[in-house]
Amino acid sequence: MSLCQHRWEMDDVQFGFVAFERCFHCNGLRTFFSLEPTPVIGDEYREGQCYWSRAENAQSFRFGLRCSRCGERQTFDELMGLLFCTGCDAECKVDELRRQHETAGSWVLVAFGFMDREKRASVPEAKLEALADYFNQRRDPSRKQVRLVSYELIGDFSRCEGDFLHDVGMLSLQPPPPRRPTFESRAADIPDQETADDDPKPR
Repeated sequence: MSLCQHRWEMDDVQFGFVAFERCFHCNGLRTFFSLEPTPVIGDEYREGQCYWSRAENAQSFRFGLRCSRCGERQTFDELMGLLFCTGCDAECKVDELRRQHETAGSWVLVAFGFMDREKRASVPEAKLEALADYFNQRRDPSRKQVRLVSYELIGDFSRCEGDFLHDVGMLSLQPPPPRRPTFESRAADIPDQETADDDPKPR
């Protein structure tokens, strides 16, 4: 066990897409990370008895974490995305944890692995802890902290109404441009007093 008090930094970032494919023969679903420059919805191909069709693309990125103090590295190739628990099922273990940690001032996020048909990759606990540390090291200690748990704690995913933290339909491999602050945007829409007085007014 490492004695280093890790200070994690993100490295080896690759922008791409989470691809969702479905087979109309077995009704299987699988997901994977793609670096395609122009992913095509509806692209079809056969693989054995399966007929796979691209159903959806979601802009995402793949990354690793590296400790700036000791050089230890964690990769997250099996991580598809994170889901925010909305407390939709009081009997769900994730919701039970959400309620417990909310009292202590923490958010619970669920880590989902990529799927191969109906089998989903698991993200090891050590990696979840490292990723949670990375998030929390950059947050004000007075604000809510982040706790990551595995999707395997969700009892019945068909009833889950949690929100995935990804953007569907964004098809650029470049990171999005920075947003203008809300107040700056509003100020730009307010006419200057001098020009406002020059506007023609009905008589």
